[in-house]
Amino acid sequence: MTAAGEPGSRPTSSPPHAAGAGPRGARGVLQRMDKGQLRHVVAVGSGKGGVGKSSVTALLAAELRRRGRTVGILDADITGPSIPKLLGMTGPLTDRGEGIEPAISRTGIPVVSSQFMVEDEQTPVIWRGPLVTRLITQFFGGVHWGALDYLLIDMPPGTSDVPLTVFQTIPIDGMVFVLTPQDLAALIVKKAMNMARDLHVPLLGLVENMGFLVCPHCGERIELFGRGRVEAIAGEYGVPFLGRVPVDPRMSGLSDAGDLPEFHSPDTEALASRLEESVEAQAKARPMTL
Repeated sequence: MTAAGEPGSRPTSSPPHAAGAGPRGARGVLQRMDKGQLRHVVAVGSGKGGVGKSSVTALLAAELRRRGRTVGILDADITGPSIPKLLGMTGPLTDRGEGIEPAISRTGIPVVSSQFMVEDEQTPVIWRGPLVTRLITQFFGGVHWGALDYLLIDMPPGTSDVPLTVFQTIPIDGMVFVLTPQDLAALIVKKAMNMARDLHVPLLGLVENMGFLVCPHCGERIELFGRGRVEAIAGEYGVPFLGRVPVDPRMSGLSDAGDLPEFHSPDTEALASRLEESVEAQAKARPMTL
């Protein structure tokens, strides 16, 4: 595979070479790939855009790193990639013969993203659905991830081609759902949760994002959209409530600077801890295979 900006690179309307067949033996769209040296594969999504799923993915990766885990991110939002901006990363991706080499962030997080395949951050990826899904399979099966404790997959909005490809071909251990407190967000996220459940994807838990802020003067907690229903939805679906991520001006500034992994708070620390507990509980509940 050649990356944008190198000799032989392809325009954004063309697919990469040999997509969908990587070193872990992917043979087709419905062939579930092998995990290789990846201990846990966790999707992070919502079904809805604008709820901060990419920020939550980056924060989870950073907190898991602080806990001593090895973590990578597969940016599956092919037409709207955000992870490189949040982590201050640029491409291109390279292939040294053992698969695509992921780019490495300043904090040591390996990442693959369609953003690394275009000339600049304002160049759009204009591909039809089949090309996008082929790239997703290559980003998993054709990348030299090495040994990781966690591979987080930043999912795009919707319940169409890409989520279906991820659920049917990538051996994910489960999915974390991010939503804001409004009923509209809950309605859309429930569609994504039902899709995951219908395709036998474990629901690892819910995260409420941007639901409150803490007044810098008096310390009062202000719930911007009223009391959210995220905990109630978690109870309705019988899944863990992983926690809340507040609105914080520091987070916005660090995101713009490409330094989001520097953000740390008791809320994000607890979020990573509860995610690990949920993943381990799900692993223990999984039926043994002979």
